[in-house]
Amino acid sequence: MKQLDVQIMGQSYLLGCPDGGEARLLDAVEKVDTAMCRIREAGKVRARDRIAVLAALNLAFDLADQIAHQAKPASPSAVATPEHSQKLNALLKRLDDALGLDDHRLL
Repeated sequence: MKQLDVQIMGQSYLLGCPDGGEARLLDAVEKVDTAMCRIREAGKVRARDRIAVLAALNLAFDLADQIAHQAKPASPSAVATPEHSQKLNALLKRLDDALGLDDHRLL
């Protein structure tokens, strides 16, 4: 596993990256950095952890919106497969761990 040193909102992070995943990780970093900087520049939120949560929610909403438009399921339950739920729960746990929320879910 390779490690990449990246910057998000001016702060350095050393991230683990699977071989061959560098471009995808750097793209994700750029999206997160852009989303967080946009929220900070709007001037309404100053705390880095709150900015991170809002950016994560915005990105998750955008992703869900893209999936909904691509799949166009017959029913809402067609989108929420057990695999999607597991991935979302894993993502939320990683966010909670990173923010030190001790398993207090936001959703």
